[in-house]
Amino acid sequence: MVTPGGLVVLTDRRIATGPLVSVVRAAIRGGAEWVVLRERDLPYAERAALAEQLRSLLPPGRLIVAGPDPLGGNAVHLAEADPLPVSGVELVGRSAHGVPRLSTEDYVTLSPVFLTKTKPGYGPALSPEGAAALAGKVPWLALGGIDTPSRAAACVAAGARGVAVLGAVMRAPDPERAAGELAEALSASPAAAR
Repeated sequence: MVTPGGLVVLTDRRIATGPLVSVVRAAIRGGAEWVVLRERDLPYAERAALAEQLRSLLPPGRLIVAGPDPLGGNAVHLAEADPLPVSGVELVGRSAHGVPRLSTEDYVTLSPVFLTKTKPGYGPALSPEGAAALAGKVPWLALGGIDTPSRAAACVAAGARGVAVLGAVMRAPDPERAAGELAEALSASPAAAR
């Protein structure tokens, strides 16, 4: 299984500027390579149906489901307190806000790299270099406040495999353009060739 990198979009139907599937489709057209389905408050059947819709928009294995149940897929992203999935999952990520305490996880998101509008008052900001120091040798994605191409490029320059964004795409009047600008900054970074 490939470890996530590039532009990773996290879903939030409550702040999306249109129907969630449409916003995600636009982000993928713009250059998002991975999607993390959050929406943990939805009833199981509704969330599973949404996972199936989003999975059909992506290459196989590129939809990651937040929580230990992959909803018919093979990739999950866990909160710090979530248990590991029982079985049948090929890709496991975990959120961290300090030094990652991992067992069998494949990657970690470190946040907040910058202060974020999605979670105001959440911090302090780690900075790209601070997140890299916390990650050590663990493959990591930068998360939090990455709302400009220059911030995305700074994260990759510091060693992130990519950036995970929520508000920068979900709140954008033009999600395709927002994703495109971030993806272009990531691919243009000399560090992206790693």
